Amino acid sequence: MQSVDRALAILDILARRGEAGVTELAAELEVHKSTAFRLVGALEARQLVEQISERGKYRLGFGIVRLAGATTATLDLPRESQPVCERLAAEFDETVNVAILNDGQATNVVQAYGTAAVTTRNWIGQRTPLHATSSGKVLLAWAPEDDLALALDTLERYTPKTITSRSKLLAELEGVRRRGWGCTAEELEVGLNAVAAPIRGGDGGVVAAVSVSGPAYRMIPDTYPSVAERLRAGADEISTRIGYFG
Repeated sequence: MQSVDRALAILDILARRGEAGVTELAAELEVHKSTAFRLVGALEARQLVEQISERGKYRLGFGIVRLAGATTATLDLPRESQPVCERLAAEFDETVNVAILNDGQATNVVQAYGTAAVTTRNWIGQRTPLHATSSGKVLLAWAPEDDLALALDTLERYTPKTITSRSKLLAELEGVRRRGWGCTAEELEVGLNAVAAPIRGGDGGVVAAVSVSGPAYRMIPDTYPSVAERLRAGADEISTRIGYFG
């Protein structure tokens, strides 16, 4: 833990001073020069600092920009998503949500209603299971290995149609990656169907998912491909608005 504190202190020093050598960093941290050199080396390996070759000093690296960009994208996501979600909700005349991966579940951060929405249930701030929702499947399809492993170990059944088989879920996620969209058919709630598409951040990674949900009698599986095509256009627009230019 002490090493983590010192590494963070180095980043803070470089942020304040712009650049500094190992000797300067060691003096400010009150540690031996070899300790400062080891910490700087670890940060450099992660591209959090970089050496100014001709001067032998260090400055903040591109990795900081990447992390800042990811944070900015997350903070901007609700604001930039809202108008797109409202337009999609009017177009589909159903409920549209944006969800992010948070502590092993999908958390809804944006919502818009169509006039034909059967319910005005507020999903904002609600956490839903990854394996039983369309947004969750999209987030899980591109999730880090730790999140995938956790999801595979907690396949709770919510309806008779919930996927609780590890092999079936993995096959489903492969299909999501191949198609570029995910779906559910009464897997979280009986009578509720949904389709979702990925939203990408500045580095191209999936940072969120936008979904449209509606009653099973109206949103039937045969319509999923056409719904997904229009939904992906909206997801691409949101992605562009938060910095993705792929």
